[in-house]
Amino acid sequence: MPNAFNFSASPFDCLTQEQQRLVQASVDVAYFPRDAVILDVGDTPTDLFVLIKGQVTQLDGDEVVAIYGPDDCFDGRGLVAGKASSRFVASEEVVTYELARQAVNDLIAANATFGALLFSDLGAKLSAMSDLQTGNELQSLNLSRVDEAFVRPAHIVDATTDIVSVVKVFQKEHTTNVLVRDAQSQPPRLGMFTTNALQRAILSGRPLDKLPVGDLAAWSLISVRPSDQVGDALATMLRHHIHRVVVADGDHVLGVLEALDVFSFLSNHSLLITMQINGAAHIDELEKAAGQITGMIARQYRSGTRVPLIAQLVRDLNARLFDRAWHLIAPEELVANSCLFVMGSEGRGEQLLKTDQDNGLILRDGYVPPDDLADICQRFSDALARFGYPECPGRIMLSNPAWRKTVTEFSQTARQWLVQPDGDSLMNLAIFMDAHAVSGDARLLDDVRASLTELATDNDGMLARFAAAIDAFGNTTGWWNRLLGDADNRMNLKKEGIFPLVHGVRSLALAHRLPNTGTAERIAALVSAHALSPEMGKELTDALHFFMGLKLKAALSEMDKGQPVSGAVDVPQLSSLDRDLLKDALGVVKRFKVQLRHRFKLGNL
Repeated sequence: MPNAFNFSASPFDCLTQEQQRLVQASVDVAYFPRDAVILDVGDTPTDLFVLIKGQVTQLDGDEVVAIYGPDDCFDGRGLVAGKASSRFVASEEVVTYELARQAVNDLIAANATFGALLFSDLGAKLSAMSDLQTGNELQSLNLSRVDEAFVRPAHIVDATTDIVSVVKVFQKEHTTNVLVRDAQSQPPRLGMFTTNALQRAILSGRPLDKLPVGDLAAWSLISVRPSDQVGDALATMLRHHIHRVVVADGDHVLGVLEALDVFSFLSNHSLLITMQINGAAHIDELEKAAGQITGMIARQYRSGTRVPLIAQLVRDLNARLFDRAWHLIAPEELVANSCLFVMGSEGRGEQLLKTDQDNGLILRDGYVPPDDLADICQRFSDALARFGYPECPGRIMLSNPAWRKTVTEFSQTARQWLVQPDGDSLMNLAIFMDAHAVSGDARLLDDVRASLTELATDNDGMLARFAAAIDAFGNTTGWWNRLLGDADNRMNLKKEGIFPLVHGVRSLALAHRLPNTGTAERIAALVSAHALSPEMGKELTDALHFFMGLKLKAALSEMDKGQPVSGAVDVPQLSSLDRDLLKDALGVVKRFKVQLRHRFKLGNL
C-alpha cells in the first residue's frame, strides 16, 4: 500500500507503530465513479473504507444521514454487525482505502481506544477522547505563575515593635505572620515573625510588651519572584523545609506565599478565587477575583477537566461573585426582601466564559424599597460590567425597571407571556424559564415559577409557537458542506447546535411542567417522565457538553491570539476527531428536531 496513509486522523491516531504496520500491510486502494453504490442496505461489508479523495453520502431511505470526506471512514458498525444498515453512495468520484475486516478485528482486540472511536456512540467517543488527553490538572497548575496563586498581603512591622503590638496585628489582619524590617542593620534586612516564634516569646519569660519582635524574627528569608512557576515555589519550600516564602520583585515585596495555599491552588484553583470573593470588602477586590475566573477556566479545560464540572465551578463562582457584589451595594433590608436572579446560559449553569448580563430582581409583596432603588440597581450593573460581564444589549437586567418587580407583578407578567404569546413574549418566557436565584430570598423566585408552572396549559398552539424557535437559526443541510470545507469555513455552534438543543429541551420541559432549569437536568427529568428515551437523553446530554467544550476551545484560541470571541469554530482547523464528533453531535440535533416537529406538529404552523 502507499506510505501516505494518514495516521494523524481519528481513529488511527491512537495506534502504536506496530499497529500502524498492520494497517499498512492490510489495505488496498479502490475507485468508485460518481453515483456508484459502495454499500447497500443488507450488504455484508468485508472492509472498512477510509476516504482518500471524494465524497460519500450515507442515506437512510431518502434522508441524508451523513456525508464523508477525505480521512473519514465508514461503515464500521456494519462491519461489526455483519450487515450494512444504510446505503453509501459516491457523491463524486471516490478513491478510498479498504482495510480488511480481519485487520480491523485485530486492531480492536489490541487497542480498546481504537474500537471506541471507530464504532461507539458520541458518549463513548468523548470518553475515549478524554482518555487520550495527555495533560493533567496538577501538571498544568504546576506551570502556573506565582502571581496567579493566592499571594497573601505582606504586613510589615519595624524590628523594634513589641510582641504585644505584633499580636494585635495578627488579630486585626487575620494573619499568622508579619515581615520584620530592621532599618538599623547595614545593609537593612528583612525577616519574619510567625505564631511559632510567638510561642518561643511566651516561653522566654520576658515581658511581651517590652520584647522587640526583632529579637525573635527569622532573618534568613527565602524569596521567589512573581513570574516564577508555582511548582518551583513549592519545590523551594520543600527543599528548605519551610512553610512559606516571600514574593518579591527586586526590592519590592508583593506578599507571602504559603504552602497551604499552594496545595489548595494545585488541587482546585477555584477554591482560591472563592476565598478572595468571600473575603472581599469592596468592589475593587471583587474585580480582582473576577479577573481570575477566565484563567481558571482555561487551566481547568486544558488540563482535561470535563466540561460539566467546569460549568458547575463557573456557576458557583459567579453566584458567589454576584451575591457578594449585591451585598456590598444593596442595603441589608433590600437583600432580605428581594431575590436577585440570573437567566440565560448563566441561569442554566452552562456558561463557561463571561457573557452579557441577563438578570432581574423580584421584590417581596408589601415591601417598600428604598427611594434610590434604581441607582442601587444601576451600580450593580456597572459593577458587573467592571467584572467583565457587559450590559445586555436588550436591557434584560435589573437596572431596567421591566426586570425588577414584585412577586405579584412578575406573576402577572408571566401570565401575559403565556396567554398572549407574541415574539417578545415567547422570548421573555424562554429567558425567564432559565432563571436561577443567586442572592436574597430564593423563595420569591420559587413563588413566581410555581405560578408559571400552574398556568402552563395544554394549549398546543402556544406550545407549538414556543417550540418553533428551534428553526429560527441554523442551516439544517448546509453544515455537512461546511464540515467538508465546501462552504463558509466558520460555524456558529450556538446557532447550529446549542440553541435548537437547549430550546427544544426547554419546550418539552414547559409542556411537561418541569421546574428544572439546567438543560442536562431537564433531559434527566424528561427521561424519568418518559418524554424522552434514555438513548436520546444520553445523546442529547453528550452533544450539549461536546458543543460547550468545542465552543470553549475555539474561544480560548481566539483569546490567545488577541482576537474577539466570536462564538464560531473554524471548521478546517478542527482535528479529524473533533470533526467526527461534531458531525455526530449535529446529527443528534437533527434527529431531535425531527422528533420535536412531530411532537409539537410544527409542520402545521
